[in-house]
Amino acid sequence: MFLDYFALGLLIFVALVIFYGIIVIHDIPYEIAKERNHPHQDAIHVSGWVSLFTLHTIWPFLWIWATLWRKDRGWGFAKLEEEQHDIHHRVDILIDQVNTLQEEISQLKKAKPEQSKQDNDQNKAQDQEVK
Repeated sequence: MFLDYFALGLLIFVALVIFYGIIVIHDIPYEIAKERNHPHQDAIHVSGWVSLFTLHTIWPFLWIWATLWRKDRGWGFAKLEEEQHDIHHRVDILIDQVNTLQEEISQLKKAKPEQSKQDNDQNKAQDQEVK
């Protein structure tokens, strides 16, 4: 009789350990996110619970999602932001150059009709001399 109660107690103990063990394991991504001060902590936590009902299919992705964020470098796009800043600066310089070139072209176009009048007058004078 003692062995029956011992076996029953052991079964209950093992079932509880497995049940709570699964819950603790599925909270690991949330704990990682909380430790890293991840901006999506709550979403990772809820997704961990959803993963219990989806037969743990999304759990590895939660682990990856939680470990991607670091407080010191964020998502790791700091270099990309610097490059974008440099590109924007270069674009601003190019826009200024285009504006100055457009002004020069408009000034040349204004000067060209006056020059063509002078050329026409000179051509007429030369034609009259030739006749």
